[in-house]
Amino acid sequence: MFDLIVRNATLPDGRTGIDVAVRGERIEAVEPHAVLAGAAAGRELDAAGMLLAPPFVDAHFHMDATLSLGLPRLNQSGTLLEGIALWGELKPHLTQEAIVERALAYCDMAVARGLLAIRSHVDTSDPRLLAVDALLEVRRRVAPYLDLQLVAFPQDGVLRYEPRRDDPSCSLSALQLLERALDRGVDVVGGIPHFERTMEDGRESVRLLCEIAAARGLRVDMHCDESDDPMSRHIETLAYHARRLGLQGRVAGSHLTSMHSMDNYYVSKLIPLIAEAGVAAIANPLINITLQGRHDTYPKRRGMTRVPELMAAGVPVAFGHDCVMDPWYPMGSGDMLEVASMGLQVAQMTGQAGMRAAFDAVTTTPARILGLEGYGLEAGCRADMVLLQAGHPVEAIRLRAARLAVVRRGRVIAEQRPATATLHLEGRPGTVDFLHRG
Repeated sequence: MFDLIVRNATLPDGRTGIDVAVRGERIEAVEPHAVLAGAAAGRELDAAGMLLAPPFVDAHFHMDATLSLGLPRLNQSGTLLEGIALWGELKPHLTQEAIVERALAYCDMAVARGLLAIRSHVDTSDPRLLAVDALLEVRRRVAPYLDLQLVAFPQDGVLRYEPRRDDPSCSLSALQLLERALDRGVDVVGGIPHFERTMEDGRESVRLLCEIAAARGLRVDMHCDESDDPMSRHIETLAYHARRLGLQGRVAGSHLTSMHSMDNYYVSKLIPLIAEAGVAAIANPLINITLQGRHDTYPKRRGMTRVPELMAAGVPVAFGHDCVMDPWYPMGSGDMLEVASMGLQVAQMTGQAGMRAAFDAVTTTPARILGLEGYGLEAGCRADMVLLQAGHPVEAIRLRAARLAVVRRGRVIAEQRPATATLHLEGRPGTVDFLHRG
């Protein structure tokens, strides 16, 4: 007897009429309904032909700042730099309890939307390491229902950061603070080379940080070239050190928005270097198109990196949410289907293969970038999955499909009633068919 069977599901690869059987925390069988029709389970879910998918994974987020919109004031310009300044104003007033409370509230939103794994950058440019301790506590508390991976992120730069020499408790350098965060259990080494004072300092920060990661056997995820400046080329340096230090497959460059403005000839050299170095790319569509191109009149640059070209070269590309209701972005809801929708539209990935790649960019691809084991819908995989009110991945993106059920380790942890609308229009049907396929 199984613990759970999801019956008559459609899978992302197009298979229909599939039963997925779970025993304990693992998927034990994925078979046509006729094969498992006689099997019994402690609980059954009738998918009724709807899409059963791996859970959503957010490869880039800032959970220490989430839901802090309006503190200490609103971002009047809506720009990246004012957001950074606002976060600097807020940091002295943060408490560990408040960060934990907001982060847990966001995790509730995430789980309800089938988002079961998040990589969050956490600011280490604070002598108290308050946000680090807060998110380590959040990681411990959400572990039963959400995988939270933390990146040590020197928000104020590695070489630009200036410790307070007048206060011994605040005299540690940015690298010392980052290493303390890693000592406490933070998972990944982060960076922000384009925020250093000079290009040379940015390159040096990449070297220093990659060497720390290599020495500790950790992954790397750097905010890289989040700029409209086509000469911001730290991704090239990151790819070089990834290969030099044997970090292939463990390094990601996040944002990479300067690539949108780069000369095509240079990019024709750069993308193969990224691929050869085994470096992944993480675009953040909602934030990239909001914060970039602010110095343009018209035409305005889209700002997001060259997603289709990176994918075509074999570079793993994920989409991240980045921000939700914080100093940088007043919108957002933890819905990775919204992220995928914006990503495919901005990148003009409206061919069938492109749209399916956008779905992968918020499910299986980020799971691979984060090094998460057992994410998938095959026998032996962890029994984490989401049942969507859609017939296939493209329809799920188009509709921002309702999450009918969210399963974690074989247990249903969230459910939603099917989304319907009743109409009172003379001469028209009484309900709307959101699944209309023409």
